[in-house]
Amino acid sequence: MQLLKDRILRDGYALGNDILLVDSFINHQVDPEMMRQIGMEFARIFGDKGVTKVATIAVSGVSPALMTALELGVPMLIMKKEVSRILSQELLQTPVHSYTRGNDYLLTAKRCFLEPGDRVLFIDDFLANGEAAMGAVRIVESSGATLVGIGSVIEKAFQPGREKLRTLGYEPVALARIGRLDEGVIEFEEN
Repeated sequence: MQLLKDRILRDGYALGNDILLVDSFINHQVDPEMMRQIGMEFARIFGDKGVTKVATIAVSGVSPALMTALELGVPMLIMKKEVSRILSQELLQTPVHSYTRGNDYLLTAKRCFLEPGDRVLFIDDFLANGEAAMGAVRIVESSGATLVGIGSVIEKAFQPGREKLRTLGYEPVALARIGRLDEGVIEFEEN
């Protein structure tokens, strides 16, 4: 998606060889028009998959997932990283390691929001090491629903996330694939 790549080059910033800051338009301050375009692109790519629900993980995946769900005309499910008192019904849970935060959390969703007939599209802001996406796969599969696609706004193609998902039989889609990062350097890899 050229619009996204142009924006990454203009407003993104590489902090070393593994962190890309896009917080001015994707995951801290959000550009609604950019998110609308991202949602439209994911809806175009996955529109023939019979999606009945779009799922994501709180918090950074919410904006692109919501816009995708809006374009597809289906509900969005936010999987939580923390269990609260209001999440007291029957839960689906799996441990996930966060590379960014350097800790583990228990990914959680209410079982009643994922049913065996659902066809789920998972959308997130980044695909890097693949731990978050792998957790989402486990939650969706344990519910009996069918995961019909995995989309990320940005993929760090030099990290192992894509390969981990491929070993499970999934082919993730990224709107922008980063092939190399270094201090002040962002290079794209072709899809």
